Amino acid sequence: MKRISTYLMIAIGLLASITVAAAQDTLAQIKQRGTIIVGVKNDYKPWGFLDPSGKIVGMETDLVNDIANRIGVKAELVPVTAANRMEFLQQGRIDLVVATMGDTEARRKVVGMIEPNYYAGATNVLAPKSANLKKWEDLKDRKVCAVQGAYYNRRVSQLYSPEMVVFPSVPDALNALQGGNCVAFLFDDTLIVSTLAGGDSKWANYEMPLVSEDPQLWAMGVRLSDLDSPFGKLLKDISVEWHKSGKLIELEKKWGIKSSPYLQEEHKKLGGS
Repeated sequence: MKRISTYLMIAIGLLASITVAAAQDTLAQIKQRGTIIVGVKNDYKPWGFLDPSGKIVGMETDLVNDIANRIGVKAELVPVTAANRMEFLQQGRIDLVVATMGDTEARRKVVGMIEPNYYAGATNVLAPKSANLKKWEDLKDRKVCAVQGAYYNRRVSQLYSPEMVVFPSVPDALNALQGGNCVAFLFDDTLIVSTLAGGDSKWANYEMPLVSEDPQLWAMGVRLSDLDSPFGKLLKDISVEWHKSGKLIELEKKWGIKSSPYLQEEHKKLGGS
């Protein structure tokens, strides 16, 4: 029995060593493979969406391509949703998440969040002007479209008691809103502002009627074991440089995104001119 226990302890130790080594070698594996595999959104314009040719483009894909160029590899983009992006990362299907992911304490228990955070948003709703929404309490007992896995769904449900109608993707929820299946679409205000500013006539009679709540930073995500590895440290250095150089502010302008106070503050804080 003692011999079996000894063998078991040795096996556990070897497995732990292999796991640590694998985490430490993630950057080396990416270089050897010649590709970094990144989970991105393809339904969140203009951060990640499909162009007419079916290619994923957007502000976050530009960031991914910059990371790949700095490492000296190609970028392979894998579409993810709020519901599966952390699972894909933990399963090893992707090396990194750059997909409008809010940095929360609960998520930090399962995913390594790269700091400094690269963006920030808050919670609001998109609604037809005819809904006449004036305050968050107006959502009580009314159907509100939402996207599966969004961190703010639970908070809004607990505070304001709407009847949540959850969809797997942003396009599905927006289609339901336009179809009259809900009084409003609950999401990050960054997407809502971009949708309303996009010039599409189908949103002419819609508005973002409420005061945005619960400001939330966005983070690139890696496996917890990678957070303090060479890979995680490289990503931290890249994020610092993005803020310091003003690259994030430049990409905001490129994609027609309303200027973020968070980016301006970080740029100044990190010594940008």
